[in-house]
Amino acid sequence: MDCFQRLEALVDSAGAGDVDEATALLRRFKGRSQAVDAAIDEFMLDFKTLVFVVETGEKAYEKPLRKLARTRLAILRHLVTVAA
Repeated sequence: MDCFQRLEALVDSAGAGDVDEATALLRRFKGRSQAVDAAIDEFMLDFKTLVFVVETGEKAYEKPLRKLARTRLAILRHLVTVAA
């Protein structure tokens, strides 16, 4: 499974242990460019927020946060491809 497919799966599951796995998956892209680093930070902030919302049971916020995390992930994927 490709890195970004795994990250999409993590967005779908969004559990407490998934933050460490996402961080490990994204570590290989750190330092490619400032834009990539910023995109990683933005994705991780949104992903951590999603995990918090899922863990606290706030169902009303899950769908919009998953959409936001997927959007940030798509931007990150594009930037990684351009910076390669």
